[in-house]
Amino acid sequence: MEFLIGLVVLVADIYAIIQILSSSATTAAKIIWTLVILFLPVLGLIVWYFAGPKPGSV
Repeated sequence: MEFLIGLVVLVADIYAIIQILSSSATTAAKIIWTLVILFLPVLGLIVWYFAGPKPGSV
């Protein structure tokens, strides 16, 4: 069961990082959000979902 939860978190983190890198946010913001998600996988993903760069944001 732990493996499945870990796999879901990994896939969600990869998706979030792809979305971050394809957003129109500044390079600094992209680096910061990516590092937050890498160092705090679950918490970073939740925070990014609610406060991160949105698609098409300027």
